[in-house]
Amino acid sequence: MIGFLHNALLYVIPFLIILGVVVTVHEGGHFLAAKWLGTAIDRFAIGFGRPLLQWQDKSGVHWRIGWLPLGGYVRFAGDENAASVPDNEDLTDLRREIVGREGEGALKRYFHFKPLWQRAIIVAAGPGANFLLAIAAFAILLMTVGETIAPPRVDAVQPGSAAQAAGFQKGDVVLQANGRRIESFSSLQRLVFLQSDTPIQFLVQRGGRQVAITATPRRGVIVDRFGHEQHLGQLGLQYKPQPGDIQFKRYGPVEAVGRGVTKTVEVVDTTLRYLGRMITGRETAEQLSGPLGMAQLSGEIAKQTAEESPNLPTLLANAAITMLELVGNISVGIGFLNLMPIPVLDGGHLLFYGYEAVARRPVAAKVQAAGYRVGLALVLGLMLFATWNDLQRLRVLTFLGGLFS
Repeated sequence: MIGFLHNALLYVIPFLIILGVVVTVHEGGHFLAAKWLGTAIDRFAIGFGRPLLQWQDKSGVHWRIGWLPLGGYVRFAGDENAASVPDNEDLTDLRREIVGREGEGALKRYFHFKPLWQRAIIVAAGPGANFLLAIAAFAILLMTVGETIAPPRVDAVQPGSAAQAAGFQKGDVVLQANGRRIESFSSLQRLVFLQSDTPIQFLVQRGGRQVAITATPRRGVIVDRFGHEQHLGQLGLQYKPQPGDIQFKRYGPVEAVGRGVTKTVEVVDTTLRYLGRMITGRETAEQLSGPLGMAQLSGEIAKQTAEESPNLPTLLANAAITMLELVGNISVGIGFLNLMPIPVLDGGHLLFYGYEAVARRPVAAKVQAAGYRVGLALVLGLMLFATWNDLQRLRVLTFLGGLFS
């Protein structure tokens, strides 16, 4: 029992806190944009299921916190359509109802009668808030903790590796990869990880001259700090820290925000490259992770943080750093996911608005309903696939099979 409670504290609670912060900020983005544009709101909900806490404020918004903290939503007044994009017939009925009940002037308060640009702002504000949260989290870390930078120097070349075949030599300093400036050995590694079997054009400093090298990473097994195996691209380059080698840099507020934007863009860029390579069959889908994987990661980081903290003040400081880093990365992922052009997601609503802007009329109700069903199936399928990956990564299926063998 004690062991179960300990695991719950380390794995479940940190994940729920992080997810709660990210979801609340996402829905808060929709809410604040809607309030700013004078939109009537019925409900702001965090979590699903039976409410643990609920109240109504002076403006009539019903606030609700559900017992299952795996999502949330903002419901606008008059928003009864499942896809939140009524067609002309629905709009006519809704208009008649509102005018009959509140008068013509009340229409401007309702989301569906807002100008198209205002509706687009309200929808896009959710993912936008996630990106702003990520930038803020990264900026705080860069101002307080700083950034460790190891030079992109080659201290050894693994025999028989792709790097040796390409002509890398000990002492080379990597300046560019595919035209992108390389500032640290870790950034070089991140670029190589998702480029297996794909040639990369390098520019290295060798002695007093610059040398161009073309190398093709080979897929190999990478073991992370938690002992998990991942199949990623490898070149066979090694870096060995030397005294005074590693730079430690803290940023001022303006620089930290700029660097926070850069890190957020890098996460999105990496995600896009991974999805593109996965769709074209050049990358496996094993990196996709769902709630179980995120809970596992947050729990393992929390456990490692606890083990490396000698006292309570250090534990609290390390926990805050860890949480900020996870909040930043997960917030980028949630923001990106919601911008995908799939009905039921924010990107799907924006896709419908794009059609409305061109056609001068909303998408037909039948098309919306079909799009909603297809979009829901896609999202659920993605979640199930990611959960399957998580179960295999956690070896749950192997464990259950062993119980009945």
